Amino acid sequence: MGHDGGVTSLNTHSGAQLRDELITLGRSHGLAAIGVCDAEPFVETRLVLEQRRDQGLNADMAFTYRNPARSTDPSRSLPGVKSMLVGAFRYETAVPDPPSAPAARVARYATADSYEQLRFALQKVADKLVAAGYRAIVLADDNALVDRAAAVRAGIGWYGKSSNVLLPGEGSWFLLGSVLTDAELPSVGTPLEDGCGACSRCIDGCPTQAIIAPGVLDARRCLAWLLQAQGEFPREFREALGDRIYGCDECQEVCPPSRRADTAGNIESPQPESLPTTEPLQATASEPQPGPGSWIDLHWLLSASDEELLSQVGRWYIPAREPRYVRRNALVVLGNAQQPINSGLQLLLADYLDHTDDLLVGHATWAALRLGLVELLDEPTRAARPAIQLERANCDAEKQRIAISVRPELGD
Repeated sequence: MGHDGGVTSLNTHSGAQLRDELITLGRSHGLAAIGVCDAEPFVETRLVLEQRRDQGLNADMAFTYRNPARSTDPSRSLPGVKSMLVGAFRYETAVPDPPSAPAARVARYATADSYEQLRFALQKVADKLVAAGYRAIVLADDNALVDRAAAVRAGIGWYGKSSNVLLPGEGSWFLLGSVLTDAELPSVGTPLEDGCGACSRCIDGCPTQAIIAPGVLDARRCLAWLLQAQGEFPREFREALGDRIYGCDECQEVCPPSRRADTAGNIESPQPESLPTTEPLQATASEPQPGPGSWIDLHWLLSASDEELLSQVGRWYIPAREPRYVRRNALVVLGNAQQPINSGLQLLLADYLDHTDDLLVGHATWAALRLGLVELLDEPTRAARPAIQLERANCDAEKQRIAISVRPELGD
């Protein structure tokens, strides 16, 4: 089936046979689902991206918003593309109990490099196409393709009200990716009907009300995005962040199909490679260990060097690749600690109040106020520092705003 610079046409029989072999191959390498569809531009998706970008709903998020004309047209990535094979890879969803020591929680998809396993499976499919004389490329977690729209077109899932793609009977605990090829393969199935019905648990359960309408996410309120954004972590959403250090699973955890799939254990999960580990300071047997549903020790996060942080969590989306943002997020988590912090963490917090980076000083000030450690702020060497004064003033203003908003009207 080779070709000389052009596209080899498949008859219906041979095309269906090759398609079925590719689907079998993908599933044999760990894909929970794989569908095949045409590679025509996603015209409606492009309009939606442009409209939401114009409304500011993407915040500073680039990804597929950066160039909708490109991300919604597969031919921009592979000229002459005819078909797409869209795969879904289920990631580990087991969550250990919260540790006793203060720790930060990692979203389930990020506790192992499942994208590496997804790409491996998709590359096997692409390699078979290349061996058969076709061109094929893999796109996964890539701003060149709207992967959710591709998955819906390929019929492996539907858009949930959370904007996640849900697979029938299996929920949304999946990563998505595609193989683009110039082989013209018969499609499999058709787009699925909406399976959410009247359910709105994801909308109601979002900690910051970031899902402003079914399928519409306001990134300016989304914790997962705010953890990846530059600048200050918005004060009005710090308490809602809770113990999250990377990502947010709330809309999936309250989703009935995802909850059923998570608890039923009816899908064999891949064995993820754990996050790299660094021996934390003052290690004890009770300290959290990386793994599925990882809890990362706060003392380690706030005391590790830049090199150690990037070696451990460098595959996360860290703004500008600057470890200061991991520390910024960790300070917010520290401020949300539900139990008294130990002396080691208090010393670390005091160090951050003396830090040269005003961004970190401000977030450390917020944490100290939340933890009732005002005496750390009142020390003479700190009390007059502008970054501390500004954060204290902002926190006071926020308290007054909240008090006014909940104050009953006179005469009620």
